[in-house]
Formats: sequence, C-alpha cells, structure tokens
Amino acid sequence: MARDDVALPAGYPTFLGDLKRRVHDAQVRAQRTVNTQLIELYWSIGRSILSEQEKQGWGAGVMDRLAHDLRLEFPQMTGLSRSNLFYMRAFAAAWTEELPIVQQPVGQLPWGHIMVLLDKLDDIDTRAWYAAAAAKNGWSRNVLLNQIKNRTLERTGAAPSNFSAELAPADSDLARQIAKDPYVFDFLELTEDAAERDLEQALMDRIVDTLRELGTGFAFVGRQVHFDVAGDDFYLDLLFFHIEQLRYVVIELKTGKFQPEHAGKLSFYVSLVDDKLRREAHAPTVGILICGDRNDHTVRYALGRSGSPMAVSTYTYDSLPPTEKNALPDADELTSALGWNEEEPSQHD
Repeated sequence: MARDDVALPAGYPTFLGDLKRRVHDAQVRAQRTVNTQLIELYWSIGRSILSEQEKQGWGAGVMDRLAHDLRLEFPQMTGLSRSNLFYMRAFAAAWTEELPIVQQPVGQLPWGHIMVLLDKLDDIDTRAWYAAAAAKNGWSRNVLLNQIKNRTLERTGAAPSNFSAELAPADSDLARQIAKDPYVFDFLELTEDAAERDLEQALMDRIVDTLRELGTGFAFVGRQVHFDVAGDDFYLDLLFFHIEQLRYVVIELKTGKFQPEHAGKLSFYVSLVDDKLRREAHAPTVGILICGDRNDHTVRYALGRSGSPMAVSTYTYDSLPPTEKNALPDADELTSALGWNEEEPSQHD
C-alpha cells in the first residue's frame, strides 16, 4: 500500500508538525553549539599566536609555515588559512576581557560577522556595540555591514530631544535609543519635485526598509491616522508601536526646514495618542519629527517647554556614493524644491 493511501488517525497533522518543530529546534541548537565552539577555538588560537609572537618575535614566515602545517593535519578544515590565522590573532587582540569569549556577545556571532567587525571598525567600544546589537537582533552579515556603513551607533540617540526633561531617567534613556539623527532614506529614490505626501507614500511603499532604518522593535500601526476632537478632524502622518519598549511613536514628516510651530503640532498629536490609544501598561508616547533641515538652537527653544517628549531628526542621502549624491539636490535645494509654500494649506491641518 502506498504511503499516501494510508488512513491517518485524527490529530496526525498536529503530531507531525510538533515533531518537525522539535527536529528544527534541535538543528538550530546544534548549529549554535558548533558555531560557539568554533569561535572559542579561533579565539584561543589567536591568543596563543599572540603569546608566542610576544615571547619569540615571530615573523610572517613562521605564520606561513604554521598555516601550512595545520592544513596538512586538518585538510578538511577550510578556516586554517594564513589570512584566517591573522584574523584569529586580531580577534584575540580586540577582545581581551577576562570573561570567556563565549559569554560575550561577539562569541554568539558567526565568524564572517567577526571578520566584518575587524575589517570595518578600529575602536574597541564601537566593535563591542555592533557585536552586541548584531547578536541581539539577529543581523545577517550584510545587515551588519549596512548598519556600520550607515553609522547606526553614531546616529542612535543623536537627535535633539527633550526626553530627559519630560520622561523619568530610565525611560528617557530608552526613548533616546529610538531617535536617530539623521535617518538614511536613500532607498526611497525621491525626485526633486517630491513633497511631504510623496515622502510619506515612499516610506509606506518601502515599509520593510523603513522599519529597518527606524530600528529594531518598530511595528507599523497606521498612516494618516484620524482623530476626531469634538468635531475637528486631525490626521497624524505615521504611527508606530515600539514592541520592546511598549510605547507608541508618532512620526511627523516635513521636507523643509524645522519651524517652531512643527513642535506644537507634534506635541498635540503625542497628547492625542496618549489620551486616546495609550493603555496603563504602556510607556509614555514619544514624537519624532523628521525634517529636511534644522537649526539646533531653534529646536531646543521649541522643545524647551513643550510638555511632550519629542525629538527632531533629519533625513539624508549620506550613505550614497559621491556620484549619486552629487546628482541629488542639497539641503537648501530640498527646502526650496520640496517645502510647502507659505500660502499652501497642508493636508495635515
């Protein structure tokens, strides 16, 4: 009798699905264990090489011979090349803490990720930050490389804000992690005649890329979210929810330069969301205004007495190659070409 013709008992699909899940989970755990052992081995080899070089002054010739002899003994291991031995030595030199390497975030990463950290970063603390972020967020090697190129560490928490004044200290630090400066929206490929509606639509069309740029933990709630305030209609541009921090994040978009009245409107929307949507278990709602340009002094005056936790960031084409950047308008041209005219009513009002 063919296997497809067997009469299956009730609950068989559920039973099969459970077994498949167990096998898959076991495979993942085994892969992680193998990777951890490999990283521990590479670090220990690098540490031993460093120690011998310090004691005996090894030159490049000794490293060549060492790689040759190891490959003869372990021909199936592709990671014992001369260049990889130098990476192992650099790995051990970069992570020198007494804590075992497998108990550090970098010890949870694949070897290719560690090579990227060694190639692209020189500062110890910066390497440690990206290693921890990659381990926590499950970044692929390409995502890690893009995060480094886009200066995610430098931009995280860099946007001028009033979080420290409007939120409790611990909550202020969490909220600051959300606000980058600048946001890099190169993937939108905006043209010179784009307006705020175009920017908003482009963000929505590429929502996966947008969420990745905003950072880990963001979930999309809505666009042009409508609020009825005693018969008056209001529409906030974009609303997100930060799952890890359990807070709503209101995002308003302005293609031109920041104006003080923008802070008033954003504060109004933050208050609306706090009143209408926020639950008791949620952290305070924060607002982020993303604009084409800003004067930091104006921003700080505008946020000084706003009463709502807010940050003002910019967006940039900085990660594009020079030839592509030169073909795009600069900040002043964007303000002129993309900004609303003073007489033109906004759809958000």
